[in-house]
Amino acid sequence: MKLLAIDTATEACSVALTVEGKLFSRFEVCPQQHSQRLLPMIDDVLTEASLTLQELDCLVFGRGPGSFTGVRIATGMLQGLALGSGLPVVGISTLAAMAQQAITEQSADNVAVAIDARMDEVYFATFENNNGVARQVEIERVCPPQEARESLPDEHFSKAGTGWEAYPELAKSTTQQKVAILYPDAKFMLPLAEVALSNGEALGVEQIEPVYLRDKVTWKKLPGRQ
Repeated sequence: MKLLAIDTATEACSVALTVEGKLFSRFEVCPQQHSQRLLPMIDDVLTEASLTLQELDCLVFGRGPGSFTGVRIATGMLQGLALGSGLPVVGISTLAAMAQQAITEQSADNVAVAIDARMDEVYFATFENNNGVARQVEIERVCPPQEARESLPDEHFSKAGTGWEAYPELAKSTTQQKVAILYPDAKFMLPLAEVALSNGEALGVEQIEPVYLRDKVTWKKLPGRQ
């Protein structure tokens, strides 16, 4: 299977391409440069893999939550790529991608992900290791750090995201575990996308929407779409 994934939901910009199990990827922390860096990174991995967009099986994008502008960039780029290629699309939670990285790299059994959402809130969810794949336990939400703290797993868990350093009160104890995973990386969206595809969850371009979690944000639909 040939999948291309992109993510721009946080300060990081990342692209990953898997071709029959072989991975090609790019990752940069480049605040406010996503719109300039994303397309060249896509071109880089396609060139490295000697593929064209039309030869892919599916497109994958980080659907949020995260920066409003960043989530819009990835969603808009996917709209353009999918319209031009006719490929189906899978949206992956940026929180789930970070949990997947902790499971893959740290063999974590339980993961709590908290991204700084500003305004004294975090984007938060918890996940468990389900045969090597992140499975959501606590629903994604935007909430004060104190509320997220009440939902932390009772057992040992790994932490991911910028929220832990931004809001020390989120920690369950005074022992501070260093948070190694701060931002989502598109390559960890790929195994989640494969599961989604096997479950028949691929969408047409007209069906994709970003996930902001805050109700006051609107998304401009494609022309002619309701």
